[in-house]
Amino acid sequence: MSEVAERAVQNLRRRDARDKLMGRTRYTIDRGDRGMLHAALLRSDIASGKIRRLDVSRAAAMPGVRAIATAADAPGRAGLGIADHPLFATDIVRYCGEPIAAVAADTEAQAKAALAAIAVEIEPLPAVLGMAHALAEDAPLVHPDWPSYELLHAGGKRGGNVAWEASVDRGDVDAVFARDDVTIVETDFEVCRQNHVSFEPRATVAHFEDGRFHIESSTQVPWTVRNTTATVLGIPPSAVRVTVPPVGGGFGLKFDCALEPFAAILARKSGRPVRLVNSRREEMETCLFRENAQIRIRSAIAPDGTIAGREAVVLMDCGAYGGEQVFLTTMTAHTLGGNYKLGAARIVSRAVYTNTAPNGAFRACNGVYNTFALERHTDEIAARIGTAPDAFRRLNVIGDGDLGATGQVFEGEVLRPMMAKMETLRAQTPVAPLSDGRLHGRATTVGTWFVFTGPSAATVNMNADGSATLVTSGVEIGSGSTQQALPQIVAAILGLSPEQVTVRAADTDAAGYDVGVGGGRTTVSLGAASRTAALDVRTKLLKVASDMLEAASEDLVLADGRIEIAGAKGSGLSIAEVASHAQLHLGPIAGTGAFAAANTPAMAGCCAGHFIEALDIPVFAVHDCDIAVDPDTGHVEVLAYRVVQDVGKALNPRAIHGQVQGGVVQGLGYALHEEADVGPTGQIRQNSFETYRVPLAGDVVPVAIELHEGAPSIGPLGTKGAGEVPILNVGATIACAVANATGKAVHALPLTPPKVLALLLDSAPPPRFAHIKDRHIDNRLPPDF
Repeated sequence: MSEVAERAVQNLRRRDARDKLMGRTRYTIDRGDRGMLHAALLRSDIASGKIRRLDVSRAAAMPGVRAIATAADAPGRAGLGIADHPLFATDIVRYCGEPIAAVAADTEAQAKAALAAIAVEIEPLPAVLGMAHALAEDAPLVHPDWPSYELLHAGGKRGGNVAWEASVDRGDVDAVFARDDVTIVETDFEVCRQNHVSFEPRATVAHFEDGRFHIESSTQVPWTVRNTTATVLGIPPSAVRVTVPPVGGGFGLKFDCALEPFAAILARKSGRPVRLVNSRREEMETCLFRENAQIRIRSAIAPDGTIAGREAVVLMDCGAYGGEQVFLTTMTAHTLGGNYKLGAARIVSRAVYTNTAPNGAFRACNGVYNTFALERHTDEIAARIGTAPDAFRRLNVIGDGDLGATGQVFEGEVLRPMMAKMETLRAQTPVAPLSDGRLHGRATTVGTWFVFTGPSAATVNMNADGSATLVTSGVEIGSGSTQQALPQIVAAILGLSPEQVTVRAADTDAAGYDVGVGGGRTTVSLGAASRTAALDVRTKLLKVASDMLEAASEDLVLADGRIEIAGAKGSGLSIAEVASHAQLHLGPIAGTGAFAAANTPAMAGCCAGHFIEALDIPVFAVHDCDIAVDPDTGHVEVLAYRVVQDVGKALNPRAIHGQVQGGVVQGLGYALHEEADVGPTGQIRQNSFETYRVPLAGDVVPVAIELHEGAPSIGPLGTKGAGEVPILNVGATIACAVANATGKAVHALPLTPPKVLALLLDSAPPPRFAHIKDRHIDNRLPPDF
């Protein structure tokens, strides 16, 4: 390990922790300005309908009302792969909660009173509230005019109520399944929606000054907010500046543009700052949930226990608009096809339109439920062929030189050593036998995720006092990466302490483009750009110091805030002296850096419709747990939980441990408690903390953690993202353990007590989806394509 990497590794406290714990941190929701208006949205109360009349004249005359906006004020459509999403419903409403109009008034009460005065008449239309209905031959189309939408990404098939299809077809799958010597195992799985439940709801404050918009937003993606706001308003992106105060939780909920354009329009129309914040009910009814999904997996197992072929179909409910789900169809190839070596593979992922609130990214995206389905399917394979699940995994996990589902060649032997570490960790954390009549179950699962790389930029400014300022579009969403990892990287290169590196809050006018904070990419992508910028500063500092000390640059070292001649401690100058000299005589020292995806190759011709065909930085995880099931109540108690996580290089082990602990608890919510579903009128049933069960303090389980270092990574100093992957395996591990405890097949999440009781009583038949056609699995598209 290099000297720089050695200096970078530190167990640092969060520099923002005290202010957050003491309540001093000011989030977007806390922002206020003199003369600020309060905004509210008029939302549809039906799932599908035609707007026959919209009259805002009475509302405009209400006390305190300063501006009203409707679809006429926002002509553009936005999206990720498809531009299918208007800001306001125009002629058609497509889900309960879709915005129809926005009002800004002196007070929030006045804004809501004005909403009630808006006259709107909507003629109900037939709604499709589930994917089975959406894919039926006679289903009404959520988007009848889908062929006219602008395509923003090539390659995905679409049509009818299928917003997007991504597929992998590698090898002769049909021939594999036709062999006489293979054992065929097929399983269907189902999962429901999960709400992010970030403490700070989506919130924004917009200003319009000097012909430009300034948007303060609780977002993970300031540049997406900038560009999308410009698109829907029909203005140049350069007319929008986005700054980001501290963010009170994201988890993917804020990896999109949401409220910002509404506030921007109202600010322009009123000439006043405008604040728009979702209520908790709005947040829970219109949140970009982790999508509900249906998964079918079919595997052909050779006589030697290897996987000769696999085919799978995943249906993802994207709600009324494609949004991030179009992009997330990509993930299926890498999660359902990433853990194990496959002789041949056919994997299809479809985002399906329904008349429900749009869904979106959530920590480890569709990998959480695909890993659940894949690992449960793996246990069923092992049972069918009569081998131990752990032995089957050790035989088949992906390793050095193996092909992934898309034909990517994986580097390094990672999962098998991690499984060996898990055996040791399990032996160190034994669980006492149960003596109270409850059923004990244990399981080990593996998982494959990846770091979403993408473009990033950074600038490091050297200050005359010897400190440095890092300028990026990175956002601190709670992981600590911008407050810990990035300063550690810059400080290690410049010979400073991390406390001497200030990270500027994201500002699109000050920092270069960044695709956003999420996907475990902060330490990797922003870290790599910051490292390059810091190296640029280092080179310039050494050049100035070499002139001042009359020594060659290569003979100088930076450490402990000084630049010394190698081997002659005390012979040099402080970094502050060098930086001050440069600023006075040569100009301030600054450095820039950039990073982009490495574009690891997939096998030519086997992928269609994917945004990412191969993984630049795969990340692996091994989870293990012991659980107890009460046969009388169906309650599942987690007795012990263990994680071995691939981190590449741990810059701050303490911070990573915190992310693992938090990710596991969030995953326990998905596995055991959290359930959001759509009622018969198209509304989300669970719209408050009274009806939506999240993990409580008593549900938190201490996690035994082992960090696995050394796996290949293009990340700076060998790092990998560590914040997203901890949730990946939790649902799978709990489900496999419950299946082992009860002897019953688990094919759906969450495992709430009523559902576990139904399993024990054999009153819960496994899901079977007639709308996922059979021909092995029929991956042909409907006739309307």
